[in-house]
Amino acid sequence: MPPAPPATPRVAVTVEQCWQPVPGGSGTYVVELTHALASLAPGRVVGVAARHGGPAPLDWRPGVPVRHSRLPRRVLYDAWQHLPAPRAERLVGGADVVHATTWAVPATRRPLVVTVHDLAFLHDPTHFTGRGNAWFRRALEQTRRAADVVVVPSESTAADCVAAGLPGRSVHVVPHGVHRSDVTNAQVADWRARYGVDRDYVLWCGTVEPRKDLPTLLAAFARAARELPDVDLVLVGPQGWGSLPRVPAGLPEDRLHVLGHLPRTDLEVAYAGASVFCFPSVREGFGLPVLEAMAAGVPVVTTRGTACAEVAGDAGLLADAGDVAQFAAGLVEAHRSRADLSRLARERAAGYSWAEAARRTHELYVTAASDRRTSR
Repeated sequence: MPPAPPATPRVAVTVEQCWQPVPGGSGTYVVELTHALASLAPGRVVGVAARHGGPAPLDWRPGVPVRHSRLPRRVLYDAWQHLPAPRAERLVGGADVVHATTWAVPATRRPLVVTVHDLAFLHDPTHFTGRGNAWFRRALEQTRRAADVVVVPSESTAADCVAAGLPGRSVHVVPHGVHRSDVTNAQVADWRARYGVDRDYVLWCGTVEPRKDLPTLLAAFARAARELPDVDLVLVGPQGWGSLPRVPAGLPEDRLHVLGHLPRTDLEVAYAGASVFCFPSVREGFGLPVLEAMAAGVPVVTTRGTACAEVAGDAGLLADAGDVAQFAAGLVEAHRSRADLSRLARERAAGYSWAEAARRTHELYVTAASDRRTSR
Protein backbone atom coordinates (compact mmCIF):
# COMPACT_ATOMS: atom_id res chain seq x y z
CA MET A 1 0.00 0.00 0.00
CA PRO A 2 1.42 3.44 -0.95
CA PRO A 3 2.04 5.86 1.91
CA ALA A 4 -0.71 8.36 2.66
CA PRO A 5 -0.14 11.87 1.29
CA PRO A 6 0.45 14.65 3.81
CA ALA A 7 -2.78 16.27 4.99
CA THR A 8 -1.14 19.63 4.38
CA PRO A 9 1.29 19.17 1.49
CA ARG A 10 4.24 21.47 1.04
CA VAL A 11 3.59 23.47 -2.12
CA ALA A 12 5.92 25.42 -4.39
CA VAL A 13 3.93 28.26 -6.01
CA THR A 14 5.22 30.41 -8.85
CA VAL A 15 5.10 34.11 -7.92
CA GLU A 16 7.27 35.65 -10.65
CA GLN A 17 4.25 37.58 -11.97
CA CYS A 18 4.65 39.95 -9.02
CA TRP A 19 7.88 41.31 -10.55
CA GLN A 20 6.42 41.90 -14.01
CA PRO A 21 6.25 45.54 -15.16
CA VAL A 22 2.46 45.13 -15.45
CA PRO A 23 1.36 42.30 -13.10
CA GLY A 24 -2.31 42.79 -14.03
CA GLY A 25 -5.12 40.51 -12.91
CA SER A 26 -2.78 37.52 -12.77
CA GLY A 27 -0.59 39.42 -10.33
CA THR A 28 -3.58 40.23 -8.16
CA TYR A 29 -4.47 36.53 -8.19
CA VAL A 30 -0.97 35.55 -7.05
CA VAL A 31 -0.85 38.14 -4.28
CA GLU A 32 -4.32 37.50 -2.88
CA LEU A 33 -4.15 33.70 -3.19
CA THR A 34 -0.76 33.43 -1.49
CA HIS A 35 -1.89 35.63 1.39
CA ALA A 36 -5.00 33.47 1.84
CA LEU A 37 -2.98 30.24 1.56
CA ALA A 38 -0.52 31.50 4.16
CA SER A 39 -3.40 31.86 6.61
CA LEU A 40 -4.90 28.50 5.67
CA ALA A 41 -1.68 26.44 5.68
CA PRO A 42 0.98 28.37 7.62
CA GLY A 43 4.53 27.49 6.62
CA ARG A 44 3.45 25.01 3.92
CA VAL A 45 3.52 27.26 0.84
CA VAL A 46 6.72 28.69 -0.65
CA GLY A 47 7.02 31.03 -3.61
CA VAL A 48 9.30 30.47 -6.62
CA ALA A 49 10.69 33.38 -8.63
CA ALA A 50 13.56 34.35 -10.89
CA ARG A 51 16.62 36.31 -9.82
CA HIS A 52 15.89 39.85 -8.68
CA GLY A 53 17.78 42.60 -6.91
CA GLY A 54 15.08 43.14 -4.31
CA PRO A 55 11.53 42.32 -3.23
CA ALA A 56 8.48 42.87 -5.41
CA PRO A 57 6.82 46.31 -5.19
CA LEU A 58 4.79 46.69 -2.02
CA ASP A 59 1.40 46.44 -3.76
CA TRP A 60 2.52 43.20 -5.43
CA ARG A 61 4.35 41.44 -2.62
CA PRO A 62 3.43 37.73 -2.27
CA GLY A 63 2.04 36.49 1.02
CA VAL A 64 4.55 33.65 1.37
CA PRO A 65 8.35 33.34 1.63
CA VAL A 66 10.03 33.35 -1.79
CA ARG A 67 13.00 31.32 -3.00
CA HIS A 68 14.78 32.75 -6.03
CA SER A 69 16.49 30.97 -8.89
CA ARG A 70 19.93 32.21 -9.89
CA LEU A 71 18.54 32.73 -13.41
CA PRO A 72 16.89 35.94 -14.66
CA ARG A 73 13.27 35.69 -15.81
CA ARG A 74 13.69 35.13 -19.54
CA VAL A 75 16.45 32.56 -19.09
CA LEU A 76 14.46 30.75 -16.38
CA TYR A 77 11.30 30.68 -18.47
CA ASP A 78 13.15 29.40 -21.52
CA ALA A 79 14.88 26.75 -19.41
CA TRP A 80 11.54 25.56 -18.03
CA GLN A 81 10.07 25.27 -21.51
CA HIS A 82 13.02 23.71 -23.34
CA LEU A 83 15.25 21.71 -20.95
CA PRO A 84 13.17 21.31 -18.67
CA ALA A 85 15.09 22.55 -15.59
CA PRO A 86 15.66 23.73 -12.89
CA ARG A 87 12.97 21.80 -11.05
CA ALA A 88 10.76 23.88 -8.79
CA GLU A 89 10.95 21.44 -5.89
CA ARG A 90 14.72 21.80 -5.82
CA LEU A 91 14.53 25.58 -5.87
CA VAL A 92 12.45 25.58 -2.67
CA GLY A 93 14.25 22.74 -0.89
CA GLY A 94 11.52 20.16 -1.35
CA ALA A 95 7.82 20.19 -2.23
CA ASP A 96 4.95 17.70 -2.49
CA VAL A 97 3.07 19.70 -5.15
CA VAL A 98 4.03 22.44 -7.61
CA HIS A 99 1.54 25.13 -8.64
CA ALA A 100 2.09 27.21 -11.79
CA THR A 101 -0.08 30.27 -11.16
CA THR A 102 0.43 31.59 -14.73
CA TRP A 103 1.67 30.23 -18.06
CA ALA A 104 5.20 30.11 -16.61
CA VAL A 105 5.04 26.34 -16.02
CA PRO A 106 8.03 25.08 -14.00
CA ALA A 107 9.99 21.95 -14.58
CA THR A 108 9.02 19.39 -11.91
CA ARG A 109 8.70 15.71 -11.09
CA ARG A 110 6.04 16.43 -8.50
CA PRO A 111 2.26 16.61 -9.05
CA LEU A 112 1.63 19.72 -11.10
CA VAL A 113 -1.26 22.16 -10.72
CA VAL A 114 -1.59 24.83 -13.42
CA THR A 115 -3.89 27.85 -13.29
CA VAL A 116 -5.17 28.76 -16.74
CA HIS A 117 -6.52 32.28 -16.55
CA ASP A 118 -7.72 32.37 -20.16
CA LEU A 119 -7.04 31.13 -23.68
CA ALA A 120 -7.62 34.46 -25.40
CA PHE A 121 -4.51 33.96 -27.54
CA LEU A 122 -6.22 31.06 -29.33
CA HIS A 123 -9.31 33.11 -30.17
CA ASP A 124 -7.56 36.18 -31.55
CA PRO A 125 -3.76 36.00 -31.83
CA THR A 126 -3.67 39.60 -33.14
CA HIS A 127 -4.37 40.81 -29.60
CA PHE A 128 -0.92 39.58 -28.53
CA THR A 129 2.69 39.90 -29.65
CA GLY A 130 4.28 37.21 -31.83
CA ARG A 131 6.65 36.18 -29.07
CA GLY A 132 3.78 36.07 -26.60
CA ASN A 133 1.67 33.86 -28.83
CA ALA A 134 4.49 31.36 -29.33
CA TRP A 135 5.24 31.26 -25.62
CA PHE A 136 1.57 30.80 -24.66
CA ARG A 137 1.20 27.91 -27.12
CA ARG A 138 4.26 26.12 -25.78
CA ALA A 139 2.95 26.58 -22.23
CA LEU A 140 -0.43 25.17 -23.27
CA GLU A 141 1.32 22.10 -24.67
CA GLN A 142 3.29 21.74 -21.41
CA THR A 143 0.00 21.88 -19.52
CA ARG A 144 -1.63 19.26 -21.77
CA ARG A 145 1.34 16.97 -21.27
CA ALA A 146 2.19 17.41 -17.61
CA ALA A 147 -0.60 18.96 -15.52
CA ASP A 148 -2.36 16.74 -13.00
CA VAL A 149 -4.86 19.46 -12.13
CA VAL A 150 -5.92 22.54 -14.12
CA VAL A 151 -7.49 25.40 -12.13
CA VAL A 152 -9.64 27.90 -14.03
CA PRO A 153 -11.53 30.93 -12.69
CA SER A 154 -14.75 30.55 -14.70
CA GLU A 155 -17.00 28.14 -16.55
CA SER A 156 -16.18 30.06 -19.72
CA THR A 157 -12.48 29.31 -19.35
CA ALA A 158 -13.23 25.70 -18.41
CA ALA A 159 -15.11 25.24 -21.70
CA ASP A 160 -12.21 26.82 -23.61
CA CYS A 161 -9.74 24.45 -21.93
CA VAL A 162 -11.73 21.36 -22.88
CA ALA A 163 -12.09 22.64 -26.44
CA ALA A 164 -8.30 23.10 -26.54
CA GLY A 165 -7.74 19.45 -25.65
CA LEU A 166 -7.27 19.51 -21.89
CA PRO A 167 -9.04 16.55 -20.28
CA GLY A 168 -12.29 17.66 -18.67
CA ARG A 169 -11.72 15.51 -15.59
CA SER A 170 -8.62 17.54 -14.71
CA VAL A 171 -10.24 20.97 -15.12
CA HIS A 172 -11.65 22.54 -11.94
CA VAL A 173 -13.42 25.90 -11.63
CA VAL A 174 -12.23 27.95 -8.65
CA PRO A 175 -13.55 31.53 -8.92
CA HIS A 176 -11.37 34.38 -7.78
CA GLY A 177 -12.14 36.28 -4.62
CA VAL A 178 -12.24 40.00 -4.01
CA HIS A 179 -10.59 42.35 -1.55
CA ARG A 180 -13.07 44.64 0.19
CA SER A 181 -12.16 48.00 1.69
CA ASP A 182 -14.17 50.48 3.69
CA VAL A 183 -13.74 53.83 1.93
CA THR A 184 -14.98 57.02 3.56
CA ASN A 185 -16.55 60.04 1.89
CA ALA A 186 -13.56 62.06 3.04
CA GLN A 187 -11.21 59.69 1.17
CA VAL A 188 -13.29 60.04 -1.99
CA ALA A 189 -13.27 63.84 -1.69
CA ASP A 190 -9.48 63.82 -1.22
CA TRP A 191 -9.05 61.51 -4.24
CA ARG A 192 -11.22 63.77 -6.41
CA ALA A 193 -9.19 66.82 -5.42
CA ARG A 194 -5.84 65.14 -6.11
CA TYR A 195 -6.86 63.78 -9.52
CA GLY A 196 -9.04 66.69 -10.64
CA VAL A 197 -12.29 64.73 -10.97
CA ASP A 198 -15.11 67.05 -9.90
CA ARG A 199 -18.22 65.44 -11.41
CA ASP A 200 -19.79 61.99 -11.22
CA TYR A 201 -17.86 59.52 -13.35
CA VAL A 202 -17.97 56.27 -15.27
CA LEU A 203 -14.89 54.21 -14.38
CA TRP A 204 -12.88 51.78 -16.47
CA CYS A 205 -9.93 49.91 -14.97
CA GLY A 206 -7.52 47.51 -16.64
CA THR A 207 -4.36 47.10 -18.66
CA VAL A 208 -4.48 49.04 -21.91
CA GLU A 209 -4.43 46.38 -24.65
CA PRO A 210 -6.55 45.56 -27.72
CA ARG A 211 -8.90 42.99 -26.22
CA LYS A 212 -10.16 45.51 -23.63
CA ASP A 213 -11.93 47.30 -26.53
CA LEU A 214 -11.45 50.85 -25.32
CA PRO A 215 -12.61 52.23 -28.71
CA THR A 216 -16.12 50.90 -27.97
CA LEU A 217 -16.04 52.41 -24.47
CA LEU A 218 -14.99 55.85 -25.72
CA ALA A 219 -17.56 55.85 -28.53
CA ALA A 220 -20.31 54.65 -26.19
CA PHE A 221 -19.49 57.29 -23.60
CA ALA A 222 -19.43 60.01 -26.25
CA ARG A 223 -22.96 58.98 -27.25
CA ALA A 224 -24.21 58.61 -23.66
CA ALA A 225 -22.65 61.94 -22.66
CA ARG A 226 -25.47 63.78 -24.38
CA GLU A 227 -27.89 62.31 -21.80
CA LEU A 228 -25.39 62.44 -18.95
CA PRO A 229 -24.06 66.01 -19.19
CA ASP A 230 -22.67 66.02 -15.65
CA VAL A 231 -20.80 62.70 -15.85
CA ASP A 232 -17.13 62.19 -16.83
CA LEU A 233 -15.17 59.13 -17.96
CA VAL A 234 -12.15 58.02 -15.92
CA LEU A 235 -9.66 55.49 -17.32
CA VAL A 236 -7.34 53.80 -14.81
CA GLY A 237 -4.60 51.31 -15.52
CA PRO A 238 -1.11 50.79 -16.90
CA GLN A 239 -0.10 50.71 -20.53
CA GLY A 240 0.15 47.14 -21.80
CA TRP A 241 0.73 47.14 -25.52
CA GLY A 242 -0.99 49.16 -28.18
CA SER A 243 -2.06 52.72 -27.54
CA LEU A 244 -5.11 54.53 -26.28
CA PRO A 245 -7.66 55.07 -29.06
CA ARG A 246 -8.42 58.49 -30.46
CA VAL A 247 -10.95 60.51 -28.50
CA PRO A 248 -14.21 60.66 -30.49
CA ALA A 249 -15.11 63.97 -32.09
CA GLY A 250 -17.57 65.95 -30.02
CA LEU A 251 -16.36 64.66 -26.64
CA PRO A 252 -14.90 67.62 -24.72
CA GLU A 253 -11.43 67.02 -23.38
CA ASP A 254 -12.48 67.92 -19.84
CA ARG A 255 -14.93 64.99 -19.78
CA LEU A 256 -12.12 62.41 -20.09
CA HIS A 257 -9.54 61.69 -17.36
CA VAL A 258 -6.71 59.28 -18.22
CA LEU A 259 -5.00 58.54 -14.91
CA GLY A 260 -2.73 55.61 -15.78
CA HIS A 261 -1.53 53.29 -13.03
CA LEU A 262 -2.78 54.05 -9.52
CA PRO A 263 -1.49 52.72 -6.21
CA ARG A 264 -3.76 50.05 -4.80
CA THR A 265 -5.19 52.33 -2.11
CA ASP A 266 -6.10 55.01 -4.67
CA LEU A 267 -7.63 52.39 -6.97
CA GLU A 268 -9.93 51.25 -4.17
CA VAL A 269 -11.08 54.84 -3.66
CA ALA A 270 -11.59 55.24 -7.41
CA TYR A 271 -13.95 52.26 -7.38
CA ALA A 272 -15.82 53.55 -4.35
CA GLY A 273 -16.41 56.97 -5.86
CA ALA A 274 -17.62 55.79 -9.29
CA SER A 275 -21.25 56.06 -10.40
CA VAL A 276 -20.91 53.30 -13.02
CA PHE A 277 -18.21 50.81 -14.03
CA CYS A 278 -17.97 49.85 -17.69
CA PHE A 279 -15.85 46.95 -18.94
CA PRO A 280 -16.43 46.19 -22.65
CA SER A 281 -13.64 43.60 -22.99
CA VAL A 282 -14.24 41.11 -25.79
CA ARG A 283 -12.71 38.22 -23.87
CA GLU A 284 -11.56 37.60 -20.30
CA GLY A 285 -10.80 34.55 -18.21
CA PHE A 286 -12.68 36.02 -15.27
CA GLY A 287 -12.97 39.80 -15.25
CA LEU A 288 -11.62 40.71 -11.83
CA PRO A 289 -12.26 44.47 -12.27
CA VAL A 290 -15.97 43.67 -12.67
CA LEU A 291 -16.01 41.88 -9.32
CA GLU A 292 -13.94 44.60 -7.63
CA ALA A 293 -16.40 47.25 -8.82
CA MET A 294 -19.39 45.22 -7.65
CA ALA A 295 -17.80 44.71 -4.23
CA ALA A 296 -17.64 48.50 -3.96
CA GLY A 297 -21.33 48.71 -4.80
CA VAL A 298 -20.81 50.15 -8.29
CA PRO A 299 -23.29 49.26 -11.07
CA VAL A 300 -21.57 47.34 -13.87
CA VAL A 301 -22.02 47.38 -17.64
CA THR A 302 -20.06 44.61 -19.37
CA THR A 303 -19.99 42.27 -22.36
CA ARG A 304 -22.61 39.61 -22.94
CA GLY A 305 -21.41 36.03 -23.45
CA THR A 306 -18.10 36.47 -21.62
CA ALA A 307 -16.68 35.42 -18.26
CA CYS A 308 -17.37 39.00 -17.15
CA ALA A 309 -21.09 38.41 -17.67
CA GLU A 310 -20.72 35.16 -15.72
CA VAL A 311 -19.28 37.13 -12.80
CA ALA A 312 -21.87 39.91 -13.00
CA GLY A 313 -24.83 37.51 -13.16
CA ASP A 314 -28.20 39.23 -12.83
CA ALA A 315 -26.60 42.16 -11.01
CA GLY A 316 -25.02 43.72 -14.11
CA LEU A 317 -26.20 45.20 -17.41
CA LEU A 318 -24.98 43.47 -20.56
CA ALA A 319 -24.25 44.58 -24.11
CA ASP A 320 -23.04 42.73 -27.19
CA ALA A 321 -19.31 42.94 -27.87
CA GLY A 322 -18.45 46.06 -29.84
CA ASP A 323 -22.03 47.38 -29.91
CA VAL A 324 -21.63 51.09 -29.21
CA ALA A 325 -25.37 51.80 -29.04
CA GLN A 326 -26.02 49.02 -26.51
CA PHE A 327 -23.13 50.09 -24.28
CA ALA A 328 -24.26 53.72 -24.45
CA ALA A 329 -27.78 52.74 -23.43
CA GLY A 330 -26.34 50.61 -20.62
CA LEU A 331 -24.34 53.52 -19.27
CA VAL A 332 -27.42 55.74 -19.16
CA GLU A 333 -29.58 53.05 -17.54
CA ALA A 334 -26.93 52.12 -14.98
CA HIS A 335 -26.46 55.74 -13.95
CA ARG A 336 -30.17 56.35 -13.57
CA SER A 337 -30.80 53.07 -11.71
CA ARG A 338 -27.62 53.04 -9.67
CA ALA A 339 -29.27 52.75 -6.26
CA ASP A 340 -30.94 49.42 -7.09
CA LEU A 341 -28.00 48.14 -9.13
CA SER A 342 -25.58 49.05 -6.35
CA ARG A 343 -27.47 46.88 -3.88
CA LEU A 344 -27.57 43.97 -6.33
CA ALA A 345 -23.86 44.35 -7.04
CA ARG A 346 -22.89 44.14 -3.38
CA GLU A 347 -25.11 41.10 -2.86
CA ARG A 348 -23.56 39.37 -5.86
CA ALA A 349 -19.98 40.16 -4.83
CA ALA A 350 -20.58 38.85 -1.32
CA GLY A 351 -20.48 35.31 -2.73
CA TYR A 352 -16.80 35.60 -3.68
CA SER A 353 -13.83 35.48 -1.29
CA TRP A 354 -10.12 34.75 -1.50
CA ALA A 355 -10.41 32.58 1.61
CA GLU A 356 -12.81 30.29 -0.25
CA ALA A 357 -10.60 30.34 -3.35
CA ALA A 358 -7.64 29.31 -1.20
CA ARG A 359 -9.62 26.55 0.52
CA ARG A 360 -10.72 25.02 -2.78
CA THR A 361 -7.25 25.36 -4.28
CA HIS A 362 -5.70 23.67 -1.25
CA GLU A 363 -8.17 20.79 -1.61
CA LEU A 364 -6.86 20.34 -5.16
CA TYR A 365 -3.26 20.27 -3.85
CA VAL A 366 -4.21 17.44 -1.50
CA THR A 367 -6.03 15.61 -4.31
CA ALA A 368 -3.07 15.97 -6.68
CA ALA A 369 -0.62 14.64 -4.09
CA SER A 370 -2.92 11.74 -3.20
CA ASP A 371 -3.68 10.76 -6.79
CA ARG A 372 -0.03 10.76 -7.82
CA ARG A 373 0.94 8.57 -4.88
CA THR A 374 -1.95 6.18 -5.47
CA SER A 375 -1.00 5.73 -9.12
CA ARG A 376 2.54 4.62 -8.32
